[in-house]
Amino acid sequence: MPISSGDGIAGVGRVVARYRSQVAAGDISEDQAQLGLARRLDRLDAALGEERLAAKGRALGWLFAARAREPLKGFYIHGRVGSGKTMLMDEFFAAAALTAKRRAHFHDFMADVHERVHAHRVAARNGAKGPDDPIGPVAKQIAGETRLLCLDEFAVEDIADAMILSRLFTALFAAGLVLVATSNTAPRHLYRDGLNRPLFLPFVDVLRRHVEVVELDTETDYRLAKLGEATAYVTPAGPEARAALDKVWRSLVGNNRGRLVRLPVKGREVAVPLAAKGVARIPFDQLCEAPLGTSDFAAIAEAFDTVIVDEIPVIARERRDVARRFINLVDVFYDRGVKLVVSAAAEPAGLYPAEAGNEAFAFRRTVSRLTEMRSEAYLSMPREARGRTGETAPTE
Repeated sequence: MPISSGDGIAGVGRVVARYRSQVAAGDISEDQAQLGLARRLDRLDAALGEERLAAKGRALGWLFAARAREPLKGFYIHGRVGSGKTMLMDEFFAAAALTAKRRAHFHDFMADVHERVHAHRVAARNGAKGPDDPIGPVAKQIAGETRLLCLDEFAVEDIADAMILSRLFTALFAAGLVLVATSNTAPRHLYRDGLNRPLFLPFVDVLRRHVEVVELDTETDYRLAKLGEATAYVTPAGPEARAALDKVWRSLVGNNRGRLVRLPVKGREVAVPLAAKGVARIPFDQLCEAPLGTSDFAAIAEAFDTVIVDEIPVIARERRDVARRFINLVDVFYDRGVKLVVSAAAEPAGLYPAEAGNEAFAFRRTVSRLTEMRSEAYLSMPREARGRTGETAPTE
């Protein structure tokens, strides 16, 4: 459900205090939807604190026992890119006075789960005693380490994840784990169009029973504001330009290290070497000197709102294939409203010096579009204003 500014609590909790300190520092502008969520996260923080105190002394043991019969509900926070979901979850995680807490990217967490499952099966083959099904023991192990689990970018794309999530989180919630997650996708749309999706759907019911589903609908896309302040076209390419793009990356994804993502395209895959929070970072040679086409660029455009491209060279006149791919890349990104941040060897008009041929003629359009795409007006424009007309479905 959407949140409003009416979700208040008496006094100021730690999450609200941390949020307002960012406002006071000028890092963000106060947003009523974000403030409402911060207040709700403070209530959860307070409840977790009460449990922690109850567990410390026998005199308050009755309180702990009472709360154990009524498990705390976490949050599943979804909304568009740039709404501040991750920022607020991270403030909550930092504020929570627990030692048994863990914050991870969803895919990193699931990779850890699969490693534990594999280790259990290896131990079973070597004669270790215990149940054949590894999910229960793995969930017990995780819950023994973690009372509060914060997962960023909850997005189910892998069938191996989809098939175990229901059993895994049923066991985790039964063991008392509290989940706070962020996602660009509402629960009902998770693993949309995925293989054997009906087998995944019980997880959605499990999730809804143990979290409050919150849609964070903010007035401002804060990532667009950051892009509007950034230099989107850096020239010449080189160490200083790379450092500038590193700065843009950090401003958009924070401390997220990013990961390799493989996008399905017509029975094959396109590799994106670095991706996080709707942002992709790809060297030019992996885009335009590789055998990629319009459908590949469309898949990237559908999966990411912002693409950072490193080291666009001056394209030799005879490399018409590279020029054509670059023309197609810019056309696809422009038509779909993708924000493009690049380092390049020259200004747009100097990137392809050919004077004759179809590519030379088409490149005039590319120069015009690159010039517009680096403008503050384009960078600050919500993507919905241009729309998505891609050939492939979004990754979620």
